Amino acid sequence: MIKNGHHDTKDQSGEAGCSKPGASACSPEKRKRVVRLWCDGCYDMVHYGHSNQLRQAKSMGDYLIVGVHTDAEISRHKGPPVFTQEERYKMVRAIKWVDEIVEGAPYVTTLETLDKYNCDFCVHGDDITLTVDGKDTYAEVKRAGRYRECKRTQGVSTTDLVGRMLLMTKAHHSNMENTDYQQHTDNFGKGATVHSPWTGVSQFLQTSQKIIQFASGKEPQPGDAIIYVAGAFDLFHIGHVDFLEMVYKQAERAYVIVGLHFDQEVNRYKGKNYPIMNIHERTLSVLACRYVSEVVIGAPYAVGKDLLDHFKVDLVCHGKTEVFPDKDGVDPYAEPRRRGIFRTIDSGNSLTTDDIVQRIIANRLQYEARNQKKEAKEMEVFEAMKRREHQEREAQQDEAVAH
Repeated sequence: MIKNGHHDTKDQSGEAGCSKPGASACSPEKRKRVVRLWCDGCYDMVHYGHSNQLRQAKSMGDYLIVGVHTDAEISRHKGPPVFTQEERYKMVRAIKWVDEIVEGAPYVTTLETLDKYNCDFCVHGDDITLTVDGKDTYAEVKRAGRYRECKRTQGVSTTDLVGRMLLMTKAHHSNMENTDYQQHTDNFGKGATVHSPWTGVSQFLQTSQKIIQFASGKEPQPGDAIIYVAGAFDLFHIGHVDFLEMVYKQAERAYVIVGLHFDQEVNRYKGKNYPIMNIHERTLSVLACRYVSEVVIGAPYAVGKDLLDHFKVDLVCHGKTEVFPDKDGVDPYAEPRRRGIFRTIDSGNSLTTDDIVQRIIANRLQYEARNQKKEAKEMEVFEAMKRREHQEREAQQDEAVAH
């Protein structure tokens, strides 16, 4: 596996920071045992919320193993996934905080699984995952004290993203209060009878802290090849990952800079309701990729002299997708072509954001039914939890009165 150049994994021999486990030169601090972590999930339509969960999990230990469920397991417990298991395996591998993935991980997390992969504990978000019969998939590891929790990322969910794709207006990335948008998400995943606290739709608020958490913070080093690519990178998907991996392989020591266009610019050349994700969301999605070193937020559409000179760009790459002319009709890659540093990359993957939207539209009713079923199960558990809390409070009050 290619290690992220700016998030190198510690030596995994069982000793943190000691290249020779038996070496007496290692200090007691460096002989500290490596903490191995386990995360698992469907990771269907991977977004920055998934990446943030894995980032938080990695911060709790040293070595992160991620189990990804098969299509058959997901279909049995939730309904059919949008992406195939092979696509989902590759997407998770590309997240820079992931050290190893386990293909076909069981849907219910057991102590046997944690022990099999020598994991100290598993980490999950503060929502709930249920089996087909409504049971908590983490019940066993919770009882054993081998469960840790991280915060769910507000403002994004797979349900929310699917809702945006089905809504043919560009209002979703500029006005979340839009009545049509709210009504559609209500119909899709938040009907009048179910209001799950774990599948809500709320405004994502970008902060400088969040960008710092996702960014590598590393400058290019002498000998690095500076490679620049630009685009929308909307609904960051496996087509983008395959392209960026090929770009990364263009040099022995590649420092890949991704220029992201502002929402208005993307809408100019893509039209319809694009971008599905706003500039802040797209920034985090791209920063989470192990092949990316830096992101330019709101990059100019034309890759001109100033940009190339500022970043000391050695190579400019573009995929096989159509290059739309700039507002004045000029080729946006005219300058890199003139300098002889432009290269077209064939990643072997023709998947586009449009293709994903078509997958969703084609299976709309199926996905609506899946999400409504999921929310109904979550609500049953949520109500049961509230009843249990109420009973416990009453018992405590009775006990206090008795004394």
